[in-house]
Amino acid sequence: MSVMSATPKKNLMLFSGRAHPELAEQVAKALDVTITPQSAYSFANGEIFVRFEESVRGCDAFVLQAHSAPINDQIMEQLIMVDALKRASAKRITVVMPFWGYSRQDKKHRGREPISARLMADLFKTAGANRIMTVDLHTSQIQGFFDGPVDHLFALPVLAEHIKRTYPSKPLTVVSPDSGRVRLAERWTDALGGTSLAFVHKTRDPRRPNEAVANRVVGEIEGRMCVVIDDMIDTGTTVANTVEILLRDGASDVVVAATHGILSGSAPEKLANSGACEVVFTDTLPIPDEKRFPQMTVLPIAPLLAEAILQVFEDGSVTKLFDGDA
Repeated sequence: MSVMSATPKKNLMLFSGRAHPELAEQVAKALDVTITPQSAYSFANGEIFVRFEESVRGCDAFVLQAHSAPINDQIMEQLIMVDALKRASAKRITVVMPFWGYSRQDKKHRGREPISARLMADLFKTAGANRIMTVDLHTSQIQGFFDGPVDHLFALPVLAEHIKRTYPSKPLTVVSPDSGRVRLAERWTDALGGTSLAFVHKTRDPRRPNEAVANRVVGEIEGRMCVVIDDMIDTGTTVANTVEILLRDGASDVVVAATHGILSGSAPEKLANSGACEVVFTDTLPIPDEKRFPQMTVLPIAPLLAEAILQVFEDGSVTKLFDGDA
């Protein structure tokens, strides 16, 4: 008796950590799938336990987790989820981390310092990840830290479209808060149709080590609406100071646009009182109600994540989502 061979059907399964369930639900809805049920809890001493309630054998697994505070707990939970999937014979495991934790530690600034962004990549590789998907890395070189494919998605089209739609007739100037973000600002000027570009020059006070002082704007801002761009906002001090300087030097209005709203400590108050007419984030990280303020706008990143997940699952092209740019 002959046995006919059949090609096994590909099976996309979405898994969510506990950090940002709202984002996972939005991604699941866009993909028309359900989040795989699981049991996840923490023991009294802080150890994390995860068990999936369905078979994952042979599946194409996408494990979504936001690296928000408490960041070490969220990362550890995602690592444990990946390990559980590997041991349960998932065929391919893609780690979806919209914000790459520890991404600011991407190089050694001084001796005896770690490169923690590389350590993150090594941890996920050891846990069993085959692929990583992330949004707006702090520096693009981090893609090379992981020994496997890294899908680096850009939130710029989402943010820029909002700016164009909200301020269609305003003369705009894209402003980098420091010289290190000028290349990103150049991409913003292209996305907004060739607007002008400026950046804030900083000096350092030798009496205050590791603190930069913003003191001069380089570029045309007089009477123009300035769009201050960055990949993340944590304490909010640099961006709030930038807004104040731009208004002092003649900008008509200032909008702040950033992908990741970390918003530690008093950052919401600093941004709310900075004078910016709008502060725009995506929801790569959860922003609870107590951190929101009237000028804040939060744009959904789920459609972009869902489309990228679908392209990976169908062995399509992720870079086509950004006109071939990667």
